[in-house]
Amino acid sequence: MSYVEIPGAKVPIRMWADPATVEDGAMRQLRNVATLPWIKGLAVMPDVHYGKGATVGSVIAMHGAVCPAAVGVDIGCGMSAVKTSLTANDLPGDLSRLRSRIEQAIPVGRGMHDDVVDPGRLHGFATAGWEEFWGRFDGVAEAVKFRQERATKQMGTLGSGNHHLEVSLDSSNRVWLTLHSGSRNIGKELAEYHIGVAQKLSHNQGLVDRDLAVFLSETPQMAAYRNDLFWAQEYAKHNRAIMMGLLKEVIRGEFKKARVTFEQEISCHHNYVAEERYDGVDLLVTRKGAIRAGMGDYGIIPGSMATGTYIVKGLGSTAAFNSASHGAGRRMSRNAAKRRFSTQDLEEQTRGVECRKDSGVVDEIPGAYKPIEQVIDQQRDLVEVVEKLKQVVCVKG
Repeated sequence: MSYVEIPGAKVPIRMWADPATVEDGAMRQLRNVATLPWIKGLAVMPDVHYGKGATVGSVIAMHGAVCPAAVGVDIGCGMSAVKTSLTANDLPGDLSRLRSRIEQAIPVGRGMHDDVVDPGRLHGFATAGWEEFWGRFDGVAEAVKFRQERATKQMGTLGSGNHHLEVSLDSSNRVWLTLHSGSRNIGKELAEYHIGVAQKLSHNQGLVDRDLAVFLSETPQMAAYRNDLFWAQEYAKHNRAIMMGLLKEVIRGEFKKARVTFEQEISCHHNYVAEERYDGVDLLVTRKGAIRAGMGDYGIIPGSMATGTYIVKGLGSTAAFNSASHGAGRRMSRNAAKRRFSTQDLEEQTRGVECRKDSGVVDEIPGAYKPIEQVIDQQRDLVEVVEKLKQVVCVKG
């Protein structure tokens, strides 16, 4: 489908989703965003759903301002994927040991490594700039400095919620590794700190929603936020790279006879800010639950625990600010999913996938998400499908 345009206060709301299927709370948030004085464009992805301040699945382009709540608290969250030389025939019939090995190597939930991971020991990890990156921690907000040890030990860890590590098969039965994570607790604390700062600024007092508070260009508050934002985005990128390095180590160890090789990694943020130029104007483009899909850009769009992942290539739609969805998108809240579904439902909906099937992950059940095939179909003018992956192992936090 191409987009549907709905009138907004300052800019039209371009939707790659059927407005009739979007919950009232999310539509209200989109209309609120369209009232912001600094807004220059708003594109809504097919995985759109209610969020804090701004919806998940929205792309907000502003001139001279940025809204930290429109990035989300998991700054830099995104996906990484890599194709391996393994095939389905190389995999054992029982994948429980492989899942166990992955869980042993990469802490999940709120966990962290006992010792800081040395990236120099990970095959293929680019260590250039590593020391400089950590040196810049001295320049982030004083309010989070006490979290430095935790931040170093959580580097290379998964987190919880919809974060995952997966082993999947493509249409040719080749094995892929995929993972989904972000900037862990340090990104969350930086985001919450700056949202609090923004909400106290005088120019934000008349907004329809205090969660849409912005920082303005050429102010010390904006400079401080941009510094911490870009550092956290880099943390998230390194976090995924180290996890992928650890995951590759597990695969090499489990399949020694196969002499596993790996192709070029694909990696993309889907909660972040980028400086981009449209119609001759420099804009700050915030993608919250959206990936960049410029012409030829590779991206990753996952479904849920048992519905697979799409590897895509961007078609460069300027109407969507070169963006696409970040996943299937939830169709019900976590609490609603827990009320509606049981562990038996989870077992049925994840049949054939080696994964957790206990009450702790019922809120991640496939039925709580929109059908990924439908979401992909709604953005055929934004991306082309390169490959469809079907997971056989899924590790959740």
